[in-house]
Amino acid sequence: MRASVLRDGRMVYRDDVPDPVPEPGQVLVGVRACGICGSDLHFAAHGADVVAMTAKVARGTGGMDVDLGRDIFMGHEFSAEVLAAGPDTETHKPGTLVTSLPVLLSAKGVEPIVYSNSTIGGYAERMLLSAPLLLPIPNGLDLKHAALTEPMAVGLHAVNKSNIAVNETALVLGCGPIGIAIVAALRARGVETIVASDFSPKRRELAAAMGAHQTLDAGQGSPFDSVKPAVVFEAVGVPGIIDDVLLRARPGTRLVVAGVCMQPDTVHPFFAIAKEISVQFVLAYTPDEFADSLRALAEGEIDVTPLITGEVGLDGVGQAFDDLADPERHCKILVTP
Repeated sequence: MRASVLRDGRMVYRDDVPDPVPEPGQVLVGVRACGICGSDLHFAAHGADVVAMTAKVARGTGGMDVDLGRDIFMGHEFSAEVLAAGPDTETHKPGTLVTSLPVLLSAKGVEPIVYSNSTIGGYAERMLLSAPLLLPIPNGLDLKHAALTEPMAVGLHAVNKSNIAVNETALVLGCGPIGIAIVAALRARGVETIVASDFSPKRRELAAAMGAHQTLDAGQGSPFDSVKPAVVFEAVGVPGIIDDVLLRARPGTRLVVAGVCMQPDTVHPFFAIAKEISVQFVLAYTPDEFADSLRALAEGEIDVTPLITGEVGLDGVGQAFDDLADPERHCKILVTP
């Protein structure tokens, strides 16, 4: 079958990938749409760093079992159609449209569908999913929109962790896909004052379209000069941002860190101590938040139409990775096999 794989830091089109065969408890699905995630771009450019740092976090338990010298399958934001079930597996009938947590349960254990030499992801014609984790896509929801359930769940998780009240002011730093997902979740929750900051005019436009009440040009000075937020969401992920927030935020601020910074960073704890600032780091989402994200899309609480700025086939994934480097051109490109 056809797929796009990571090889030597570049996405390469293949038409000779063996079809995956479902085991008991698994289903074979046809991928209908898969979003390109910023974490995939980062892995393509800095895979060795990601593997090394994941191994440190895993503390000798194996870490990320990926051979960077072999082809790597990716793609974890997807919608799909059930094609067939594995042996002795009860599941939705063929033709059912589904999405799922990006996790495959197998005889080997739990296999994240993220970066793997063997577990095929959404940048392919077909892939395997776990029958117990399937979520049917509600009738009427665009399959391309359903593919964004996963990144929207990341934003929802960050907002849930913040415990923000509707009358508190939120400041979102960085309007890439995760920052935008946070804005959307804040708006869906009914937060009355949402401010978003970014250098990119295009991204500020998207933030406004997704629910920000005010946008600020990060190139025109600190957003803290214009707004005094109760909760700050950091969705940039570069060194220096956290320390700057600790310095500029008002006493009692809650800082939620969603941006993934892979480099060493330096902070002055005194800034946070002196103002009793709470710092919460967040990652991914819970199964309930994933389901809530799908429901919000299906019921029209969140409209992701503005985020989808491009669409490519499997043979165009490599170019799409390059194009996503320009924030003025794209936010989310979908792969439609």
